[in-house]
Amino acid sequence: MTTVWERFKFAVATDLDSLVAKKEEQNPIALLNRYIAEAEKQTEATGKWLDRQSQLTGKLEQELEEASAMLAKRESQLQLAKAAEESDLADFAEAETAAYSSRVSELKLSITENLAELNALEQRYEEMKHKVKDMKVKQLQLMGKENATRAHYQMDKVLSPELVAKRIGSYDDMASYIETLGAKVEQQHERSAMERRLETLEKNSAKQQEIV
Repeated sequence: MTTVWERFKFAVATDLDSLVAKKEEQNPIALLNRYIAEAEKQTEATGKWLDRQSQLTGKLEQELEEASAMLAKRESQLQLAKAAEESDLADFAEAETAAYSSRVSELKLSITENLAELNALEQRYEEMKHKVKDMKVKQLQLMGKENATRAHYQMDKVLSPELVAKRIGSYDDMASYIETLGAKVEQQHERSAMERRLETLEKNSAKQQEIV
């Protein structure tokens, strides 16, 4: 019976290990792993948006350079047209100067706003990277605790099997349960045998009545 009991305890321990595996999705480390993976994806995506913001600012600065050059050119041409008393050319150059001047002002404002946004994005991006790094450190800490807990659990099964026995009941309790279960099986078997004999008796009696 002791051997049966030891086998039963081993089976229960195996079931517990299986249960732990099934509950893995609810494990804080598993949840943290998924959260870190998602955070890394978001951080990577944010980095791409940051690069795009920087590229757009560069294009605005290029537009500003071209507009400023055209503004200077039209201002010079306006002075020449006025000096030559070419009123129509002067009017055209003046309109062009006003258009480029407005564009330069608008571009400068846009660049200032974009640089402010870029600076804010870069700061938050660095915060995201630090957050992911902190989560990875937390991940290592939890993995260390989990590993130690699993190690203690495996050691307890060998060094302190009574701890497992307490969780599933004493040997006497289990022995009593097994004996009761065996008695029920034997009773059911005996009842089945009696039922078969009664059915056979009924069939034989029916046959005799037919013969008579």
